[in-house]
Amino acid sequence: MKAFRNLRVIGALLVLVMAVGTAGYHYIEGWPWFDGFYMVVTTLTTIGYQEVHPLSHAGRVFNVFVILAGVSLLLLGVGSLSQALLEFELQSFFGRRRMEREIGRLDGHYIICGMGRVGRSVARELARKPAPFVIIDNAEEKRQRYVSENWLVVAGDATLESTLRRAQIERARGLIAVTTTDATNLYIVLTARGLNPHLKIIARASEEGAEKHLLTAGADSVVSPYSFAGQRIAQSLLRPHVVSFLDTATTHLGMDLEIGEIQITGKSVFAGKTIESSRIRQERGVIVLAIKRRDAMRFNPAPDERIEPDDCLIAMGEPAQLRRLEQTASS
Repeated sequence: MKAFRNLRVIGALLVLVMAVGTAGYHYIEGWPWFDGFYMVVTTLTTIGYQEVHPLSHAGRVFNVFVILAGVSLLLLGVGSLSQALLEFELQSFFGRRRMEREIGRLDGHYIICGMGRVGRSVARELARKPAPFVIIDNAEEKRQRYVSENWLVVAGDATLESTLRRAQIERARGLIAVTTTDATNLYIVLTARGLNPHLKIIARASEEGAEKHLLTAGADSVVSPYSFAGQRIAQSLLRPHVVSFLDTATTHLGMDLEIGEIQITGKSVFAGKTIESSRIRQERGVIVLAIKRRDAMRFNPAPDERIEPDDCLIAMGEPAQLRRLEQTASS
């Protein structure tokens, strides 16, 4: 803020005045360095002590300039400090109000409960998409960091109904429970499922036996970071080129390539057409890897495979090509 910048300038000028004043008393009056410094401090703070040593005429003239410069800077510093505190409080107040309004308008968003390393990774991916999301966290220090990144944050305990309602759980599309303890994630899943039966819930499990309890509580899927890490390490040893390709397609390392989902509606221009007649590959440069239907996943669909309404195409291509295909498919 401008007020804080002014404070830094005023502080630097005060240090300069103190240095010049100490040197002036030393060279004009011949005082020891500490006596000169002590005189400057008592003068600037307007304590009213008597002079350390009697001043000559030249010393008194010099002292007048020290008083005018020092006291003026001190008064400016007090004013700038008051302004800075006022601006900080106003920004905090209006920032909270603005965030509350934005959270109140959320619809079809995602709720992230817990902002450890896993939660931060989820938030970065959603922000990169971009997809609307709100974070629930109790730690003040973490919340301030996320606010500075313009992420929406709700302060509170994610296991409580009131906190989840403030995150607009009734209108949310999905919830991610990724706190560091399985018990907390279990409570979050139970509470969230009771508030929104249609919510897509993904939970983190640290212990091997926690997965079945989370699924029973209402989670749609459970992810174990430790199990995933072990599988990833083994695959990196056994199939390094496959892992490299998947990294390229899912984390944007190297090539500008992405794997996405294209939802086909009843009004889509692709509904009722075959893979070949849709000319998705020829005209849009996107490869259809699979078709997800309610009953099964059809990998590497044949050219004469028909695209039906409510199908989900698993496609690979450049991000811009996939975005254009999504727009075309939804129109």
